[in-house]
Amino acid sequence: MIVDSLKENNFPNHVAIIMDGNRRWAEQRGLPRLEGHRNGLENMRSVVRYLGECHVKYVSIFAFSTENWNRPQDEVLGLLRLLEDRIDHEAREFHKRGVRLRHLGGLDGLSPHLRQAINSAVELTQNNPGMTLSFAFNYGGRSEIVNAARRIISDGIPPEKVDESLFRTYLYTNGMPDVDLLIRTGGELRISNFLIWQTAYSEYYFTEVLWPDFNEQEVDKALLAYSQRQRRFGRL
Repeated sequence: MIVDSLKENNFPNHVAIIMDGNRRWAEQRGLPRLEGHRNGLENMRSVVRYLGECHVKYVSIFAFSTENWNRPQDEVLGLLRLLEDRIDHEAREFHKRGVRLRHLGGLDGLSPHLRQAINSAVELTQNNPGMTLSFAFNYGGRSEIVNAARRIISDGIPPEKVDESLFRTYLYTNGMPDVDLLIRTGGELRISNFLIWQTAYSEYYFTEVLWPDFNEQEVDKALLAYSQRQRRFGRL
């Protein structure tokens, strides 16, 4: 395990992942797109478990963006059904391992059953002492910032009182540290509106590997690359 060969201070505290490539993985194998997403879900569980073994304290997963509603309807409905079918089981499994689940994003547009399942998963695990695993579902970074600004205005906070420290308390990630390492699989070189406030000083790691194939060895490559970066945060 790579954690044994790297110094603790060279390890990320918060890893965010854009899980790209599920559809292409399925198409390359002549499988329905939903099979790619199903295998992606299985791989997500394995990667999160391994990151926990590496003592990463926060993991944030980009599961479904506000823009993903524009995908073909059959794919969107299949994704929603897959989540509805699995969320209760996954929540119980993570709960057994002491993982705390958080939802990043809005609940608008989701079915009552799915909204209730998400809320129940968060409530079930809210006091767990282990890793914090955040699912960005129905999430958009710009929407998050606009929503925070609206809430600040609604709360009647004077403009001169608004600074970065206050603003971050209105984000979905309130109470969490900024992202240290952002991983994107699948070969695309962009962050696609994901945690754009929280990744201002993140290290980015892009790989051609499709998400269902992003195994422990690929995680090690990302963590090793991160350990070799010098993070200056604007300083010399």
